[in-house]
Amino acid sequence: MLRFLKNWTLPVAIAVGVGAYLLFALTPQLDAAGDVLSPVIEHLLPATIFLTLFVTFAKVDFHRMSPRGWHLWMLLAQFVLTAFVLLAILHIGCSAAGADVAAAGRVNQLERKQLLEVVLICIVAPCASASPVVTGKLGGDVTQMTTFVLISSVVTSLLMSGVFPVIEPHAGATFAAAFLVILKKLASVLLLPLLLGACVRHWVKRLYQWIMQTPDLAFYLWSVSLAMTAGLTMRNIMHSHTASHLFGVIALLALATAVLQFIIGSVIGKATNERICTKQAMFQKNTGLAIWIALVYLSAEASIGAGCYVLWQNIINSYELWQHRRSAVPDASR
Repeated sequence: MLRFLKNWTLPVAIAVGVGAYLLFALTPQLDAAGDVLSPVIEHLLPATIFLTLFVTFAKVDFHRMSPRGWHLWMLLAQFVLTAFVLLAILHIGCSAAGADVAAAGRVNQLERKQLLEVVLICIVAPCASASPVVTGKLGGDVTQMTTFVLISSVVTSLLMSGVFPVIEPHAGATFAAAFLVILKKLASVLLLPLLLGACVRHWVKRLYQWIMQTPDLAFYLWSVSLAMTAGLTMRNIMHSHTASHLFGVIALLALATAVLQFIIGSVIGKATNERICTKQAMFQKNTGLAIWIALVYLSAEASIGAGCYVLWQNIINSYELWQHRRSAVPDASR
């Protein structure tokens, strides 16, 4: 049993989070307990993510942090995909504004716009802050990955600040205001654990040695946060007023977007000889930020898509980890 839990930690975490939420949501006798636990989990989640990043960043060699060629290719691919989807959204917006479009046609175009926004938010979001955790587990370079997370956070803040006010002008956000708000939210998540990790690495040697001697600590902390994220995602879906026929389409679009970005990352990685890092960098997204951005600038449907994306990307990560374990075991012992 312990071996199964160790081998399939991420899908088990997702199942536990979803199952726990459904248990409390569908059992009236647990309503009081659920009301108490819900705010506790909402406060515990950022603390768990903070600890995950702190443990990961404590292992980073800051002297080796520098931009690499594959970083540029990742950003370029993201720009191209974003531009393509943005043009499609703007085209639908112009068509829907036409006076000759019937009411039913406008409703259909609105749904198409919402679905494209699902794809957009799953593409434009920055690389996941915790992506170095899985990268390290797969044998990739954690330092290079951490460097890209920092670069991605700044560059995609600029990208998002330019994209979302164009799509939803009524949000009332200028480029500068949107950039500062998004960057501030990212910085609060990234910079403090990064600085604290650097301090521990250089000045708190006993704690640093304990972290180094516990290689899977960050991964299991991330799994705990994933369970809570899965539960909160299920809550958002259950409380959403989105039309039921859109749910399946949104989930499939989120899956298709994850797979597409995974393939693009794999292709770039094959050309640059950095396949582990590039796959994670391209498809593993900061879905917490994506959900927040979607609710502020886009739509509830886009936030649901981002919530589905976090489940898909961790299922794909589970498959990658299974493949990695399988390749590391001699044929005779399989």
